[in-house]
Amino acid sequence: MTLVMLERLGRRVSEGPSGIAGDQAGEDGGVGAEHAQANGAAAARTGPILSLRQAAKAFGAVHALVDGSIDLYPGEAHGLVGENGAGKSTLVKILGGVYQPDAGDLVIGGEPVTFAGPGSARAAGVAIIYQEPTLGVALDPGRPARGLSVADQQIVEIAKALSLEARVLVMDEPTAALTNVEVDRLFNVMAALRRRGTAVLFISHRLDEVFASCQRVTIMRDGRFVQTAPADELDVDTMIRAMIGRELGAMFHKTEVTPGEVVLNVEHLERENVFYDISFAVRRGEIVALAGLVGAGRTAGSVHLLGKPLPNGQPSAAMTAGVAFVPEDRRQQGLVMDMGIDDNVALASLARLRKGGLIFRSAERKLAVTWAKRLQLRYGWIHSAVATLSGGNQQKVVLGKWLARQPALLIIDEPTRGIDVGTKAEVHRILDGLAADGVAVLMISSELPEVLGVADRILVLHEGRMAAEFDRADVTADKIMRAATGQAVKDAA
Repeated sequence: MTLVMLERLGRRVSEGPSGIAGDQAGEDGGVGAEHAQANGAAAARTGPILSLRQAAKAFGAVHALVDGSIDLYPGEAHGLVGENGAGKSTLVKILGGVYQPDAGDLVIGGEPVTFAGPGSARAAGVAIIYQEPTLGVALDPGRPARGLSVADQQIVEIAKALSLEARVLVMDEPTAALTNVEVDRLFNVMAALRRRGTAVLFISHRLDEVFASCQRVTIMRDGRFVQTAPADELDVDTMIRAMIGRELGAMFHKTEVTPGEVVLNVEHLERENVFYDISFAVRRGEIVALAGLVGAGRTAGSVHLLGKPLPNGQPSAAMTAGVAFVPEDRRQQGLVMDMGIDDNVALASLARLRKGGLIFRSAERKLAVTWAKRLQLRYGWIHSAVATLSGGNQQKVVLGKWLARQPALLIIDEPTRGIDVGTKAEVHRILDGLAADGVAVLMISSELPEVLGVADRILVLHEGRMAAEFDRADVTADKIMRAATGQAVKDAA
C-alpha cells in the first residue's frame, strides 16, 4: 500500500500546475549531479524563498536553539543534518509556526513574517512533515490512521503536506520507516516538486540519502549553525566531524562473548496471515537480529523463557518472567510524552519502588538519575516532559525504563530509527554491553549496516516465513537481501 501511494503522489505532483509530463518525473530516479548543479545555479539567481537568521529558542534553562540560520531556494533540495539535540526539530517547529522564536528573523519572499501558529505558516506556503507521524485522518473509511504502520502513517503525512500546494516543503525524517524502493519513489516526488519550483528542506540521519537528494547542506551542532556548503563539496567523514565536533569512533563495537543457556525458545509460532512456522532460540550474551523488508511480517514472540512457558497475550506475565520490550514507535507505545523523564523511567518498576503501599518521588528520581547517567542522557531537568527531548534521548529513556528491571531478555524493535549517527553508536555500544553482561537480545531492524555490525546471528524473514539464518562470520548484505526478497542465497564465489 505504501508503494502504491507514493506512485500516486509522484503522478499527482508531475501533472501539477507547471504541466510537467508524468514520464519525465518517472525517468528522474533521483537527483543526478548535472541536474543538481543546474538547479543550484537557478536558485542562486532567484534568491531564497525563505530565510531564517540567528533564531533562538529556550525552554527554561535549556537553550534548544542558539543560532538557527538557513536559506531555502526555489527548485532546490536543502539537507539539514546534525546530532539529536542539535536544534533541528526546534528550527523546524519555528518554520512551521509551532514555536515563536525568542530572537532572530524569519523572512519569506523578501518580507519579514511572524507566525502566530501553524495556520499562519500554512497560509504563507510552508508545509511540514514532522519526524513522528501526527495523523488525525483515516486512510480508508472506518480505519483510524493511528492503527496504520509507521511507514503508512508517514506516507499519509506526505500526502497531507503536498495537498497544501506549498512553496516550501519541510520533510523531517520522511524515510525513517520506508523501504529502499519506497525511498526511491519519494526522491522522484521530491525531484518533481523541485522542477515545479518548490523549496524542499530534507532532514535525515541517513547521510547517503542527503547526498543522493540534496544540492546544499546545512550542518548544526549544539543548537548552533556550523556551516552551509554544496553537497558535492562534502563527504561523509567531513560532515560527521562537523556534526559532532570530534572524530567518530567505530560505529559498531563488538565484544566477543560465548553464548550461555537458552533464554528464549520459540517453536513453530504462527499467526494467520502474518507469520508462519517460526522457530528460533536466543541465548544469554547473544544478539540475534530479525531482518527483512518493512511489511514482511516482522514481529517477535515466544513459547518458553528460561525453560518455562509464557502465557499468550499477557504482557504483565512476560514482564514478571524477565522480558523487556522496546517498541518501534516510541512516542505512541513506549513513552507517556507529557510525563517527566523520572516518571517514564519508573513506569515499569513501580511494584519494586513501592514501600508500604506508597511510591516516593525520591525513589523514582534516584532510579531515573541512575539510568540517565548510565545511558548518557542529555536533559535539562529530570522532571522535564520527555516530549522536550530529542528522538535519540527519548529512545534512551525507553531503554532506561526497561533496563531498570534487569531483564533476562530484551526485545528491541528498530533501535536507532530516526536518531543521529553519534547516538546510534551509543545505542549500539549499550546493546553490546548488555550482551556482554549476559542479557539475551532480540533485535528487529531494517537497517542492514546495523544488522551486520551488531548481531551475532541473523534470522531473515520473507513474507512472514523464516527464509534464512546466518552466523556473523559468514553473512553479507547481499545474502540478507537475497533471502529477504525471496531469492536463493548464493555464496559469493
